[in-house]
Amino acid sequence: MQKIAILTIFRIPKEENPVKTDRELLIKGVKRMAYTLTLMFTAPIVLYQAFKNQDHPWYLPVLIFGGVLAVAAVGMGFYGIRTLVNALFSNRK
Repeated sequence: MQKIAILTIFRIPKEENPVKTDRELLIKGVKRMAYTLTLMFTAPIVLYQAFKNQDHPWYLPVLIFGGVLAVAAVGMGFYGIRTLVNALFSNRK
């Protein structure tokens, strides 16, 4: 009798609606991280090409384009991580 009372004290209640992963949002987050990875490799290559050809007339436009790609890579990285966290830990139904 005493064992049963002790077990009922330490019983963990089951949740009615456990938090589940939103798969569609997770897939969207993984796609965004794939775009981020692409930008992370493309931006330094474009910047390297711009700095390598400083005497070329297209130097400034290519440099600006590489800078925009680099900023986009950082922004897309934060946005992708936020999407992944929302997919894993959000209470949406």
